[in-house]
Amino acid sequence: MDVSASADQKDVEWGPFERPLFSDPSVRHLSRVGVVDVGSNSVRLVVFDGAARSPAYFYNEKIMCALGAGLSETGRLNPEGRARALAAIKRFQLLAHGMEATPLTAVATAAVRDAEDGQDFVDQVHRETGLRINVIPGAEEARLSAQGVLLGWPGSYGLVCDIGGSSLELAEIKGGQVGRRVTSALGPLKLREIPGGRKGRRAYIKQVVAELLDQMGSQRDRLFLVGGSWRAIARIDMDRQNYPLHVLHEYRMSTKAIRATADYIRESDLNELRGRCSISSARMELVPFASEVLTEIVSAFRPHDIAVSSYGIREGMLYQQMPQALRDRDPLIEACRFAEAKDARLPGFGRTLYKFIHPIFRAAKPEKQRIIKAACLLHDVTWRAHPDYRAEVCFDNATRANLGGLKHKERIFLGLALLHRYRNKREGTSFENLYGYLTEAEQLQAEILGKAMRFGAMLWLEADAIPGEFRWYPKKRVLELRLSEAAWPLLGEVAMSRLKSLAGSLDATLDVRMTR
Repeated sequence: MDVSASADQKDVEWGPFERPLFSDPSVRHLSRVGVVDVGSNSVRLVVFDGAARSPAYFYNEKIMCALGAGLSETGRLNPEGRARALAAIKRFQLLAHGMEATPLTAVATAAVRDAEDGQDFVDQVHRETGLRINVIPGAEEARLSAQGVLLGWPGSYGLVCDIGGSSLELAEIKGGQVGRRVTSALGPLKLREIPGGRKGRRAYIKQVVAELLDQMGSQRDRLFLVGGSWRAIARIDMDRQNYPLHVLHEYRMSTKAIRATADYIRESDLNELRGRCSISSARMELVPFASEVLTEIVSAFRPHDIAVSSYGIREGMLYQQMPQALRDRDPLIEACRFAEAKDARLPGFGRTLYKFIHPIFRAAKPEKQRIIKAACLLHDVTWRAHPDYRAEVCFDNATRANLGGLKHKERIFLGLALLHRYRNKREGTSFENLYGYLTEAEQLQAEILGKAMRFGAMLWLEADAIPGEFRWYPKKRVLELRLSEAAWPLLGEVAMSRLKSLAGSLDATLDVRMTR
């Protein structure tokens, strides 16, 4: 991040982030939304809380029912899975009533869609629970999954690949819109029933992927991976590479890494690997089949890069209910605004702090500016933590919290900046193994941001009162501070010490004056 001044970049307003929409009456009905996803392998309840653009997961429960097991042979739902799914849905209905998250929105996908007794199951659920399940076609499943990705990456370009137990869907996204969509029978529950062993499966997978490629055309943008089997493969890839930040959302894998991890899965003891990566036995049974599919997908479509998405069909159902004005918001900034409103001592001061320190970062690119805004909004949300651990709690919160629209490197940058908001030195923490994912220059930039917030947080007047003005001259290495007469008494010994620490990180000379 270039922290030099730029005269033509004067606008420090928040633009579309000026007012948080989660407090707007038009979206208040989204305060708590419950969805049920009846899949071929699992049945899940998710309750989202807060109408912010990146809502919190108030409740999340999954039951591995394997409704689609044996479907290719019998044409019917797995009887044991059907009984377990019905029991789970009864439980979910009661929970949702207690959480004031009714009525639930429920969808069923490939297994219920394809089974000859699928409609009978839907009727039984409605009769015994009152819940109406919408059985959606493959193209609609693909659209909802793609919308889930758009909830996390608004305006993205690429190919969404959603794998379930009995099917695999592809959807094209361009500029925030869902385009072409296709569905296939490449779900691992069906693949394990293909005759001919691994050789037979490979021939079948290759043929189906070639057909998908013909229908979707060349896709050289990002490949977004949606689904539990893909997330399990990502966990294993982390294990193989000893990757320290165990956050699946936005985890990146290359084509080469996927091939290496497929070999790693094939050569490993699956029980040992399952325990080490915290993957359920039911999921682990499907992972080898899913890895064969993924290897062929990336070979055929040759994406520019590959990202794991924790957002899928359930988030797509929430996105469906959002007004366009809310969809257009940045999920990171909205999540941070929500956190500030809920947990900060002085909600609204984050915006004032951003305006105050902005001159130091005026030349930063837009993608960095949003991280600076996020840091300012989060700078005080962990104030209840014990003072000895506040810095580490900040780092842990930033790197592991449910924040959308944030790359792993950006998580580490944000965490390091917030760590420096509470302490000058970053050495001596349990997170030092993560610092290396940033360059030395990026670590210094995070330090400067943290120290700027550390100083600015001491000039606490009112939420919307700008205490003074920074002027930064990088060529002269001069940092000027102009404080108003009202704010001047706030420049005590501790505040001055923090200001000098900021100047030291900038390698700058200080010029401090009072304005009248």
